[in-house]
Amino acid sequence: MSAENPELGLRIDAGGIETNYHDRGDGAGTPTLLIHGSGPGVTAWANWRLNIEALSERRRVLAPDMVGFGYTERPARIDYNLETWVKHAFDFLDALEVPRADLVGNSYGGALAVAMAIRHPQRVRRLVLMGAAGVPFELTPGLDAVWGYTPSVAGMQELLKSFAHDHTLLSPELAELRYRASVRPGYQEAFSSMFPAPRQRWVDSLASDEAAIRALPHDTLIVHGREDVIVPPVTSRTFFEWIERAQLHEFGRCGHWTQIEHATRFNKLVGDFLDEADAE
Repeated sequence: MSAENPELGLRIDAGGIETNYHDRGDGAGTPTLLIHGSGPGVTAWANWRLNIEALSERRRVLAPDMVGFGYTERPARIDYNLETWVKHAFDFLDALEVPRADLVGNSYGGALAVAMAIRHPQRVRRLVLMGAAGVPFELTPGLDAVWGYTPSVAGMQELLKSFAHDHTLLSPELAELRYRASVRPGYQEAFSSMFPAPRQRWVDSLASDEAAIRALPHDTLIVHGREDVIVPPVTSRTFFEWIERAQLHEFGRCGHWTQIEHATRFNKLVGDFLDEADAE
């Protein structure tokens, strides 16, 4: 991590893509892969900054910027889709010689985690889905605004109100940070190419097949904020219904940022869930 910019971590070639990532902890057990969401200006550090250190106290935690986001390379003529991101995630684990991991996915990252578990179930130990996409739902005005973001400080300030129920968390400094991240060279061009209007098709493209989700054998922790206006809580209730070995936790007075609005409780919930597997 750079002292000047904490979003800058280590770099590794993951399937030909120079990938920015954070690597914390040295637990001997199964590593944990944190997969961020798809908001403008997002990085792994911005998404998981209140969780990485706490979760790494007893395990190795890996948090990459997925291709197209943050400080990871954005190759020319790449197609941003679920298969591209799944491949990048496994290429990243392969580059670090990680044969099996616990997956913690936020929003778009939750959809990616589910797709990874379906395609290579033996490489996933446990799943944590937080405010996750990955099942069919009707595009919300909040998500439409997130994916349709046009860079401006005022626009970012307004957009961030959709993420958190507690608006006292939304400082001008945070909006400025996320705005600056969203206007780095090449970033907006990549971001705008991922989810162009009409955007219901991108919700649908992130959804995995119901039968495949129902067949997942993994213990799964599902977390959602009751006041989430970006990915509706019904998605997590659908996952809970479809995944046999699942438990569901909804947080009241909480929007799309459970890991930030209720960081201490989220870290304990996830840490205890993963510790159970370590004890087995």
